[in-house]
Amino acid sequence: MDTAKTYYCQNCGSVMQFDAASQSLKCPSCGNEIEIEHDDSKVVEHKLTRHAINSIKVEEKHSTSMECEGCGALVEVDATSTATTCPYCGANYVLAKKQMDALVPDGVVPFRIDKVQTGEIYHKWIKSRWLAPNTLKSLYQADKVQGIYIPFWTFDADVNAYYKAMGGENYEVTYKDDNGETHTEIRTRWYPTSGHVHNFFDDVLIRASDKLKPSLLNSLVYNTQNISSFSPDYMSGYCSEIYTIDLEEAYKEARKKMQNEMRHLCERDVLRRYDRVSNLNMNANYDKETYKHILVPIYSSAYYYKGKEYHILINGQSGVISGEYPKSVFKIVAIVIVIIIIVILAIYYVNS
Repeated sequence: MDTAKTYYCQNCGSVMQFDAASQSLKCPSCGNEIEIEHDDSKVVEHKLTRHAINSIKVEEKHSTSMECEGCGALVEVDATSTATTCPYCGANYVLAKKQMDALVPDGVVPFRIDKVQTGEIYHKWIKSRWLAPNTLKSLYQADKVQGIYIPFWTFDADVNAYYKAMGGENYEVTYKDDNGETHTEIRTRWYPTSGHVHNFFDDVLIRASDKLKPSLLNSLVYNTQNISSFSPDYMSGYCSEIYTIDLEEAYKEARKKMQNEMRHLCERDVLRRYDRVSNLNMNANYDKETYKHILVPIYSSAYYYKGKEYHILINGQSGVISGEYPKSVFKIVAIVIVIIIIVILAIYYVNS
């Protein structure tokens, strides 16, 4: 049975939680605060070796039974969770043994947005969705919003790319057709060219969990320049997950992102001298490759509309929202009718 750590207030005995506003452990009853220690030396960039890629793998995990210190209930904890809330008494726990057994994060991006703010963020977002049904404004339920620390991998690399390509210079040609009418067209002269570009990639973020929809998760951007050293204190009051995506799988995804960016930089380098680029071949060399394992904050929620589930994610650091929503058929039809009327009126005035 896993051991669980609960943070009790020394003043009144209430369970303390991480507070996004003060960035400390705070008692919701008496306001007592405890500062969370930060150690820059613990935020380590690990050298990306073949041994690390082969050894840091997702293990087959099983659920865990935990005895709640608050009410004595046996709580079944999901295999990938390292923090949980007792469904019977509401006490928050950090699963200490799971934190030790799992790969300990190198850093954490703490929550900067509290749960109360998520309602305002949602309503502002849904108001800007012109095609969303008006009833969605009342579907948001604060009690269904869950604060979660999601695992991510970050990758650094110093990359030099050498390329060969064809650079095109555009020029105008004027000619007359068989009817004697003059036309002008753009033609291109192609020249072989080559070059070199360099870029340092710092903290390319790759998700380490497959629970949330990638289409929503990948649109949330995090600032990882001043992350905090890991402490279980940040987990109090929030859920937390263990990684479910291998380092190797994440590294392949990071390499793909870097390759695409280097190719884009090579194309831009050609376009500094030419009007067009084609047939680009690139050879990229990667050096000083490192990785980190970090946790980032997300608020997750879902709602049902006409029997279908829609998901919403809110960046717990910046408040940026990424969500799904249904389109109102009535509003779409109304817009189409308005466009048709405008086109008919425009034709009428042109011909009158």
